[in-house]
Amino acid sequence: MSIPSGSLVAIVTPMCADGSIDLPAFDKLIDWHIEAGTHGIVVVGTTGESATLSSKEHCSLVAHSVEYANGRVPIIAGTGSNNTDEALYFTESAKNHGADACLLVTPYYNRPSQEGLYQHFKKIAQAVEIPQILYNVPGRTACDLALETVDRLADLDNIAAIKDATGDISRGLELIKTCADRIAVYSGEDAIGRLLILAGAAGSISVTANVAPALMAQMCTFALAGDKQAAQEVDSKLALLHANLFLEANPVPVKWALYKMGLIGPTIRLPLVELDSKYQLQVSEALVAASIELPT
Repeated sequence: MSIPSGSLVAIVTPMCADGSIDLPAFDKLIDWHIEAGTHGIVVVGTTGESATLSSKEHCSLVAHSVEYANGRVPIIAGTGSNNTDEALYFTESAKNHGADACLLVTPYYNRPSQEGLYQHFKKIAQAVEIPQILYNVPGRTACDLALETVDRLADLDNIAAIKDATGDISRGLELIKTCADRIAVYSGEDAIGRLLILAGAAGSISVTANVAPALMAQMCTFALAGDKQAAQEVDSKLALLHANLFLEANPVPVKWALYKMGLIGPTIRLPLVELDSKYQLQVSEALVAASIELPT
């Protein structure tokens, strides 16, 4: 499979009370997304708590996802790291386990130069023959992948797309203008996803899709078809989710929301903790606004 257009969910990693990965709950989420029309599933990304998974858990969950999905939906594996050799290892492992593509976040904490970023992504792209999605989220990494660097990387084989999570619509529009003829551009910010897709982006790699997969898939489909009014009508139901699922660091609010929906347990790994009680009403209100029924 190639990287799909539309709604790609940055899926959570459900966990048991003892902190281990809850594979039965994870499998149910995959089934739910397939039934709801989600176009692709991104595992072990930021929302999947990749930062606190061991290397063994990371690779095993990618392998399990591919095996369980069994070709029913594309699986994109988060394989980025601030250690180039580790990112290369994760990317090779994802390819060997049958992932359809990889998502590589910019190296966090190290604060590399633009040339360092170029060489980092170039090395992985040249070493592993699998479609690779650049992932720019400077708010979390303290590292911004400049437009000029993306422009250079877009000419390399295996660099297939970029997830822009800057939250800056002007940046997204510049990426579309400069690079969309060579690589796909995906929104990584739910609040502006519709606008970027209408402007030429290929889709959204979404947190909101975790709790409202059918609506996100519908919105993306309408936007890709250029139906502005229909896309806006659906997106208006999701607006509170787009905002309130980021009241605390992702994935704290979205995991709490899925717990309240009865789909996963409440466990999240330290140093993150369960959503503060002062935000719980706001997240619940966002779920209601999207017509999501909560068990009593």
